Amino acid sequence: MNDYKNNGPDNAFLTPILPDLEAVNRIIRQQMHSDVALVGRIADYIINAGGKRIRPVLVLLMAKALGYQGTLHQILAATIEFIHTATLLHDDVVDESELRRGIPSANALFGNASSVLVGDFLYTRAFQMMVSAGNMRIMDVLADATNLIAEGEVLQLMNIRNTDIDEEGYFKVIYAKTAKLFEASSVIGALVAGAAESEIDAAARFGRALGMAFQLVDDMLDYAGDKGVMGKNAGNDLKEGKMTLPLIYLMKNGSTEQKISVRKSIEDNDGSCFEGVLHAVRSAGALAYTHSKAQQAARDAAQALSVLNSGQYKKSLLELASFSVERNY
Repeated sequence: MNDYKNNGPDNAFLTPILPDLEAVNRIIRQQMHSDVALVGRIADYIINAGGKRIRPVLVLLMAKALGYQGTLHQILAATIEFIHTATLLHDDVVDESELRRGIPSANALFGNASSVLVGDFLYTRAFQMMVSAGNMRIMDVLADATNLIAEGEVLQLMNIRNTDIDEEGYFKVIYAKTAKLFEASSVIGALVAGAAESEIDAAARFGRALGMAFQLVDDMLDYAGDKGVMGKNAGNDLKEGKMTLPLIYLMKNGSTEQKISVRKSIEDNDGSCFEGVLHAVRSAGALAYTHSKAQQAARDAAQALSVLNSGQYKKSLLELASFSVERNY
């Protein structure tokens, strides 16, 4: 399980909530228990594999920023992590991924069937946990988010090897598959704190923009990141036939030769074009453009917090917005 005590300068936003994070870790350990040994083994493997834990962090920080003093936010933060982990298990099966955060993916170790079914276990355990919270509005938010995430994954699957997808279509996909759970995390933090409607709306806007920034940076780092830091090879999205923003930019602004290479790589799964496309993305301004969109999303997130009172938790939320675009992993 992640050790939050060793938080460096790049994640100093965790400092005010370290006790909460330790409590969330305890809840996760408790709720992973199953009498079926393989369920616990796979769930334990994927959750302990690491990760940024940004979604539960968002629940905790938003609740605290809005004055919450109880412990229910810890259960809800763990619930969010279970939902997110379930999506990772399913994603890796769909994408036929062999690595996750630099180590073998669960499906590579345990098989596709086991990974899908344990993903289902985590989803259902998350719903048991949210029901125990006894707040119908929170349940509505999480149920709607989970449903939209599933739609987003299907939409992404439908767009595999489709070079005609435009920015509007791309942003629709990343909102559903990524930003919606960020939005839900932020909103339930506000709801558990009993926030005013204007504050709940601000929390939604913050989470949504933060999630968009994170996904944009992930898509940029897929081409620009360091394998040793990222835990995966560059260009995975290209190999999987995904038209993310760097490629969409190249299809709109690149040379005729570059566009042909993208089409061959994506539509025909032609690996001979891979290195050329990788070079084009890195040299044609596609990464700078993608990063500029992420920076704008981070600024939108920060602006959404203007309704919150100043304090250490608001400061951490602002630092989180900055971290979303400054990170290299």
